[in-house]
Amino acid sequence: MKLTQTFLAGSLLALVSSGALAQEALTGTVTMLNRISGTITIQPTPKGTESATVGAAGGTAEQFKVQAGMLTSVHAGDRVTFSFSENGGTKTITKIEKR
Repeated sequence: MKLTQTFLAGSLLALVSSGALAQEALTGTVTMLNRISGTITIQPTPKGTESATVGAAGGTAEQFKVQAGMLTSVHAGDRVTFSFSENGGTKTITKIEKR
């Protein structure tokens, strides 16, 4: 019984912490916008290099779904700060700001 409770508590903690990580503000560069399909592609900036201007190559660009009204303030090439949530394998931008 004690083992089951410990396992359940650990699983719950892992689930809660993974949800919190998804809401962490990230930075990156917009590489592509598709206003028709409501998607944006962002090249993430590696942690610790947000203020760097040269040699700060990011990871693989990721595509996100975005509500139409959120795409009016950003353009390809803009550096942005963003947060997203993931539901059923679909990543959706919840907040995006031009830096």
